[in-house]
Amino acid sequence: MKRVRALRTKAGLVTGVTLFAGLGLGVTSAPAQAQARAYSCPSGDICFYSGDDGTGDRCNWDANDADWRNGAIRCSWSADKNVRSVYNNGTSGMAVVYYSGANYETRKGCTTKGKKGNLAGTYKLRSHKWVSSC
Repeated sequence: MKRVRALRTKAGLVTGVTLFAGLGLGVTSAPAQAQARAYSCPSGDICFYSGDDGTGDRCNWDANDADWRNGAIRCSWSADKNVRSVYNNGTSGMAVVYYSGANYETRKGCTTKGKKGNLAGTYKLRSHKWVSSC
C-alpha cells in the first residue's frame, strides 16, 4: 500500500521557564519538538521538501503519482508552496522524473538514485514517476 507522510521539520526548540508564585523556583520545560534531520527520507522513497537542503514540509512516495493534489495520495502543501529540494532514497536503482502538471505533463527535472539537492527552479510540482534513467 502506498503511503505518504508529511513531516514538519522547521520547528525549533521551545524552552520555557515557569515560576511558581511565592517560591521563586524556576523550572525549564523540555523541547516541544526537536528539529528533524535534514534530508530525512525513508528507504525506498522519493522525498520532496518545501525548504532548501531537505528542510521544511516533506512529502514522500515509493511509487508513481499522477496527481499529488487530487489522487489517492495527497501532498497537502504542494499547491501553496514551491518544492525546493529533493532526495531519491529509492532502493531499486531507478531515477525519478518530476513534473509541474498532473498526469506527467511539463517535465521539470530528474533525480537519480541516491542523489539529493536543491532544485534550480521556483515551481510547484504536481506529479512524478520512476524511470530507468534520466
